[in-house]
Amino acid sequence: MAPTADKAREDGRQEMRIDGYTKFWQKDANKEAEVDTTIRLDSYSDVVNGYYDGATELYEYGWAKCFHFSRFYKGESFAASLARHEHYLSSNMQLRAGMRVLDVGCGVGGPAREIAQFSDANIVGLNNNDFQVHRARKYTKKAGLENQVTFVKGDFMKLAEQFGENSFDAVYAIEATCHAPTWEGVYGEIMKVLKPGGVFGVYEWCMTDAWDPSNPKHKELQHQIELGNGIPEMRTIRKSREALLSVGFEIEHEEDLADRPDEIRWYYPLEGDLSKAQTLWDLFTVWRMSWSGKFVTHSALWVFEKIGMLPKGTVDVGETLKIAADALVKGGQTKLFTPMYLVISRKPIQN
Repeated sequence: MAPTADKAREDGRQEMRIDGYTKFWQKDANKEAEVDTTIRLDSYSDVVNGYYDGATELYEYGWAKCFHFSRFYKGESFAASLARHEHYLSSNMQLRAGMRVLDVGCGVGGPAREIAQFSDANIVGLNNNDFQVHRARKYTKKAGLENQVTFVKGDFMKLAEQFGENSFDAVYAIEATCHAPTWEGVYGEIMKVLKPGGVFGVYEWCMTDAWDPSNPKHKELQHQIELGNGIPEMRTIRKSREALLSVGFEIEHEEDLADRPDEIRWYYPLEGDLSKAQTLWDLFTVWRMSWSGKFVTHSALWVFEKIGMLPKGTVDVGETLKIAADALVKGGQTKLFTPMYLVISRKPIQN
């Protein structure tokens, strides 16, 4: 088990937590045992925080301030695609002015700011990572949205304890609740804090129902996605659906958006193929995932870590991101994985 962090930087990152992140996994999936998964689930907060302490700045550099995937129309820019994905969720949830909305696992607040401006709703972003909360507040103040979008530190497995029951008109989660030790647990907490009749919208990370845990290649893919993305345990679409229903949600709409026949696939920016860039500016985003882009990034990280500009262990986390990129592309190509299982569900008016 990874050691508990005891050295915190001024920005909230904890060096031993980052340095201990990879210790939660066996490098060889064939050596993974049930006990390894149990330890990760029991220590989900350290797993997730260790990952994001090391990966947040890399996400912002290599991706954007919106830590999620999206569908693409031909010729659509990367930034426009991310925003449209957020607008699509907001529209399906019918978010509007006057609503109090919780963003569960808000990252550095990119989607919260975009959805707030799109819907005029008031957004509360929840995050258990000090470093990300600090950055979210900074970016939101710079955007002049601090009166409409606020951020708090908290555990999404203890929402009712922090906010009280029946306290939000709507809740959404964008590629965040996959980090929970159980979906029943986090969905149950979301159910509690929603007002009767309130709506919950989620883009969930799932192995598709085509994934077969008895297939060694499928199991290896699952292992790589978990290791590369700070996820204690990947689960299937079927289990997500079952968990929502088991805690009492009424599902109004569900769809795996990754299964749509898009000409430009959701994972194309991870492939590092410059010929696939949709706009001139997107060349830079795609290049960062090419072999030369990865080499430059790795070299820079190694230097910055050596001179103390980055916490110890950042390079190791960066290496897991390479594993993640390859695994996510493979998962998308084989349709064994989706980052956008969309579900719109509602808390019954009467339980």
